[in-house]
Amino acid sequence: MNMRLWSSLLGLCVAIAAAAFLSPAAAQAPTRDAEQWVVPRTADGHPDLQGNWTNSTLTPFQRQEGRGRVFTWEEVADLERGDGVCPPNPGTVECGRASRDGASNEARLSGNEYNEVYWERGTRIAIVNGEPRTSLVTHPANGRVPARTPEAERLGQERRDFRSQFAQYDHPELRPFAERCILFGSPLGPPMQPVGAYNSNYTIVQTADHVVIMSEMVHDARIIRIGEPEPMLKGVRPYFGNSWGRWEGNTLVVETTNISPLQPVRGVVLSQEAVVSERFTRVDEETIIYEFTVDDPTMFTEPWGGEIPINRFHANLYEYACHEGNYALANVLSGARYQERQAGRN
Repeated sequence: MNMRLWSSLLGLCVAIAAAAFLSPAAAQAPTRDAEQWVVPRTADGHPDLQGNWTNSTLTPFQRQEGRGRVFTWEEVADLERGDGVCPPNPGTVECGRASRDGASNEARLSGNEYNEVYWERGTRIAIVNGEPRTSLVTHPANGRVPARTPEAERLGQERRDFRSQFAQYDHPELRPFAERCILFGSPLGPPMQPVGAYNSNYTIVQTADHVVIMSEMVHDARIIRIGEPEPMLKGVRPYFGNSWGRWEGNTLVVETTNISPLQPVRGVVLSQEAVVSERFTRVDEETIIYEFTVDDPTMFTEPWGGEIPINRFHANLYEYACHEGNYALANVLSGARYQERQAGRN
């Protein structure tokens, strides 16, 4: 082997070795193109948020107690390969491929025996400002939703007492909204949260005076008006609340009041005084950073919120044809009536 060929092979081996040992942090460093990236704008001059997006992620909503703010890059690699241990998040299955038991747990929660092919929980840990986050909640500092107030506990018990006089299949109004194909809620919020199982995808369309966000899940659509807010009477509480937006530089700031009591947040029905603040900032061609704060002193002991990367979704969103042929609702109700007849109850 001549010296020139040997030198070329040696250089190639060194380059491959360097690439193999390149740290994830270095791999995440901005390129010259990213540094020169310019925010695309609509015809009216505002940042262009339009297109298909997703906020699916392996990062749990709340942080495991005792954990720090960020994962190590070794943990990120393990979790994204599916070899790591999914950080627990009581009551939900939030961390996809990292826990194969999640499929059966999620199925039990949803009442369906789905197999692995149906799940689309995300493949990446959420990275914000170069940090691989251990939770989507970032404030309070422990990364967890704060405690409920005594008033929240009282109202919750009051609702449970009222519902206890009915069996869960007595009439269709007792069945959850998603089962009735009315709305799913959490993907659009406010605040907007990953579904956790599948369909954490959105289409955003904007004009000079409106931004519309459509969720793939149950094809919910949320309309945000741009301009000076027009307040609603406190007793008027529509689905998705009363959302008004304004532009602060390159950030769309949205404040929502009058949130429907039929759309609880993390299991808590927000009060009439609740305000949810959101910020949408396009940071590069592939990413919107979404920030939110829930401020409801009636129901939570302190304000809380977080940051969620919303990533470009390079695929189409298709119709979620839920209501058409929704045989499941009729079947569960007719099945309940059959059981009542069998038990001698008419």
